[in-house]
Amino acid sequence: MNLLTTLFWLCLLALVYIYAGYPLLCRLLARPQEPPPPPPAADLPHVTVLIAAYDEAAHIAETVRNKLAQDYPRNRLQVIVVSDGSGDGTDELVAGIPDARVRLIRQEPRQGKTAALNLAVPLADGQVLAFADANSLWAPDALRHLVASLADPGVGYVTGRMLYRAPDGSLTGEGCSTYMRYENALRGWETRLGSIVGVDGGIDAVRRELYTGMRPDQLPDFVLPLSVREQGYRVVYQPEARLYEDALAAAGDEFRMRVRVSLRAWHALKDKARLLDPFRYGVFAWQLFSHKVLRYLAPFFQAGALLTNVVLAAGGSIFWRWLLVLQVVCYLLALLGHALRRWRLPRPLALIYYLCVVNMASAVAFGHFLRGRRQVTWQPRT
Repeated sequence: MNLLTTLFWLCLLALVYIYAGYPLLCRLLARPQEPPPPPPAADLPHVTVLIAAYDEAAHIAETVRNKLAQDYPRNRLQVIVVSDGSGDGTDELVAGIPDARVRLIRQEPRQGKTAALNLAVPLADGQVLAFADANSLWAPDALRHLVASLADPGVGYVTGRMLYRAPDGSLTGEGCSTYMRYENALRGWETRLGSIVGVDGGIDAVRRELYTGMRPDQLPDFVLPLSVREQGYRVVYQPEARLYEDALAAAGDEFRMRVRVSLRAWHALKDKARLLDPFRYGVFAWQLFSHKVLRYLAPFFQAGALLTNVVLAAGGSIFWRWLLVLQVVCYLLALLGHALRRWRLPRPLALIYYLCVVNMASAVAFGHFLRGRRQVTWQPRT
């Protein structure tokens, strides 16, 4: 029983550290930082916004017009859309936008988002490359805030603040929105430590000279920022650069998306394992291990805590039985959330359900990773 007791407490402490201990340490260690002053209008760099799209006819025209309407000098803004073998009229909609700043490139056959970005970068005019999703809308001043962060010569990559909307009040949407608020707070503290370890690919920007080509199966939202950090530059979070995107209402859609992202993240961690060397990368190695490696292992700590608790409770101790009851209640609440997922329920219940969806996806993705599976293409968020 002593071994089981030790395993239980190790699993429980790991979960507490992942979701509370690490963020608390980041907050305590974070240093006050004054943001650099925004560059004067005359010094604003030329920016190219890159958008990879596959069958995005429902969103692409609005998305492109949203980028063209940014509060940014017209003659310093370009938008490149790479249609990844689209067959639903996406190309025609982009080609029909009467603005010389828009360029359409067709990638044929379909090869995925990362290959689309690799194709577009050599054709970009900008000193700064900004990345947008095909179905996301930026606040009017978002691009100026991204560029302002790059005014710091030590910053190579900047990500904005993703705000998930749940238009129908769906449970997954509410949970996703709450989870992103938590993530955004953590990114703010990590920025004040030096660099963040994860970004949202829908509102990012990088110095063009720091862009490195990636394999089609690599996750650009994770691999590229890590490559920038390898080159000695900081990756920061800019909360004033806001992006609005609808959260997925269906748990199945969110689950499949999370499996895809988690699988590609595991491969990214393998490719960039050198960044986990604390003797070379110091605090950032600790951040990467805590925020990503341990986070993706969280479902296995959950399983360990539950299984060891079941065996320990069978020994007759009331303490272990009460702990088991608490765990079972949490998972029953998650099942209740799944059964009532189309209803607007309290935020704590939404968060419990959403965390279970995310962690189940991480566990499935890890299994795919161990079997050597890779994913290159994606389906549009619906």
